[in-house]
Amino acid sequence: MATDHRTTVLGVPVDACGNVFASALALHQQGGGQIVTLNAEMTMAALAQPELARAISKAGLVIPDGAGVVWALGRQGLRVQRSPGIELAWRLLEHAAAQGWRVALVGASPEVMEALIARLRAAIPSLQLAFQAHGYQSTESWPGLERQLLDVGPDLVLVALGVPRQETWIADLPGRSGGLWMGVGGSFDVWAGVKKRAPRWMGALQIEWLYRLWQEPSRWRRMLALPEFAWAVLRS
Repeated sequence: MATDHRTTVLGVPVDACGNVFASALALHQQGGGQIVTLNAEMTMAALAQPELARAISKAGLVIPDGAGVVWALGRQGLRVQRSPGIELAWRLLEHAAAQGWRVALVGASPEVMEALIARLRAAIPSLQLAFQAHGYQSTESWPGLERQLLDVGPDLVLVALGVPRQETWIADLPGRSGGLWMGVGGSFDVWAGVKKRAPRWMGALQIEWLYRLWQEPSRWRRMLALPEFAWAVLRS
């Protein structure tokens, strides 16, 4: 297994972690920072979008979220486990509750946020939710919400604004300091009960992408990044 160190896949930074949860806690102890969950789709997006590439390069921890990234690291001789961001985020929520961390949630629709808060309070009663804001805010509202968020001084901020917006928003937020800031994509939808994760057997076969495509057929264009990623890795 790999020990923690930063390498690259197609020039995009990623951390070869033996234990992503331990690495996240270490980042918090060192003053905090941004956590990025890298998969093949995000890697290809970063090659085409300089602002996303910049956000990833600035992140304190970039975990191998997708099977494609794990495969690419394996071709470099680095054996790492796939570390789904949704699982790391949930472990951090449980840890936050146990440690009395202040938690902030940003993103998703108003309906999903409402259901999410109710479910979190039922599942993790001791969780200290210090701030929450859905992602469908007016442009004029964001500066005020950002100030309120920073005033809370959160220890853990989970952001579900979609890629690349969640990564670039975290990276560019003025005045951000301390705590863990992590983009979680569609995790809020899953935790709120709006969507379901792929069955475990599909995760074991590394074909969760096929389940997501079945749930959201409109993703088919985005899925074209997968063979492009594989071909780019083989050529490199």
